[in-house]
Amino acid sequence: MNDNLAYQEAHREELIGGKVVAMSPSPRWNHMAVSGNIFGIFRDYLKGKKCTPIQDGFDLYLDDENQFIPDFMIVCDPDKIKPNGVHGAPDLVVEVLSPGTMRNDKTIKKEIYARCGVREYWLVSPNEKSVEVYRLDGDEFLFYDIYAVHADWELAQMSEEERAAVVTHFKCSLFDDLDISLEDIFYRTF
Repeated sequence: MNDNLAYQEAHREELIGGKVVAMSPSPRWNHMAVSGNIFGIFRDYLKGKKCTPIQDGFDLYLDDENQFIPDFMIVCDPDKIKPNGVHGAPDLVVEVLSPGTMRNDKTIKKEIYARCGVREYWLVSPNEKSVEVYRLDGDEFLFYDIYAVHADWELAQMSEEERAAVVTHFKCSLFDDLDISLEDIFYRTF
């Protein structure tokens, strides 16, 4: 990876399968808003508890060949948190999808996160306003569910029964007493 700090600031990099991969340039508003909203939800909930929410920009060292910068993660083992990054699998990882990185987030990084023991993995699409949830089973992720915000025009076309069945809140498997609102995740996005 490039040691030049000015280069790193402008061009963030990850190490995926032993290869240096450039990340997307500075994220767009929706990406930043969603990432910040998720951090805020968990920051408020986890205050005074054992687990630590960690926002975008902090390095994650999974092994010698895989060093990522997730958009959000939760670490429940404080010994994994070091001054230079998290060393070992977080309990939850959230990747907010960007056009330039979504292929890696949905494929190789997802496989590596599972193999390394991340318990739950979210793929969040700011454009689709959806949250795709995977949960660890052995050393692979199984699709759990997908939650999406419906536009007013979509809701207007639904029957009353269909509207009543629309899911607007969900839970993270790590915290069964935390009610997560899709409206809160996508607050102030376009």
